[in-house]
Amino acid sequence: MSGRWQMNIFVGLEKIVEKNYPLGKSTWFGLGGSADYFIQPQNTDQLADVAKRCGENNIAIKVLGFGSNLLVQDKGVKGAVVKLSATEFAKVEFNGDILTAGAGADLNQIVLDCVRKGLGGVETLAGIPGSIGGAVRMNAGGHFGDFGSAVESVTLMGSEGNIFERAKPELSFDYRSTNVTAKFILGAKIKLCQADPQQLLKTVKEVWIYKKNTQPLNTKSAGCVFKNPRGMSAGAMIDRAGLKGAKIGGAVVSEKHANFIVAEDGCKSSDVVALIEKVRKNVKEKFNVQLELEIEIW
Repeated sequence: MSGRWQMNIFVGLEKIVEKNYPLGKSTWFGLGGSADYFIQPQNTDQLADVAKRCGENNIAIKVLGFGSNLLVQDKGVKGAVVKLSATEFAKVEFNGDILTAGAGADLNQIVLDCVRKGLGGVETLAGIPGSIGGAVRMNAGGHFGDFGSAVESVTLMGSEGNIFERAKPELSFDYRSTNVTAKFILGAKIKLCQADPQQLLKTVKEVWIYKKNTQPLNTKSAGCVFKNPRGMSAGAMIDRAGLKGAKIGGAVVSEKHANFIVAEDGCKSSDVVALIEKVRKNVKEKFNVQLELEIEIW
């Protein structure tokens, strides 16, 4: 199929579709090739239209949040990458102790807004970069708690453009995963509780200090690369396998936290992938444990 014919698929949507879009600039790693199509719908009608057209033309769709736990390969992504960055998808509304947030809303900003309003429930997520949609999809969390415990329901869109809701108990969250399979997460309702703003702020500060002391912040990375095996710490295993500071090309296992891989100048995605494989192999040999990825690789 020729490029010209392909573009006819999105006739009338030219304002929201970019071709051969370099994805690296949309991820925290800052690495990777281009997407055939990069689409930023302005509202749910446009999103449904995009979903239908891609479905009819067998164009695979991936959804990009803030790119904070994503590695795009050097060869880029075939098909369409959709980003829900429009105002329509980033709305945040407080109603008593229920917060309704769009998929494109900033998790970090929401944590701070809740603290100011004296609403508890998400303060332990301070410093976790990402969108609400991404936080739902991977049940974002860390040392102090996870997002799923506060989520009451999610609004979703299927690949046909149909909008529906899933609520607890049919909505379940596990370690870095959820049973949400719908193509698009549009937003979430989050249950909060009245709390003392000073206490909340204290928690946020404690979380930040912990992160600052234990993680290589202000570097090009995508957070923890591997999930912690049950009852074990991936970082500690990587450290004990003697891999802190291990380097392939421009990719380095962080000296500060062994479960972080940092992209230095001149790094390519293939360097990160090769280092991931090296870490996996060494940990398997030393501990007979197969590390699972926490980051996504496209």
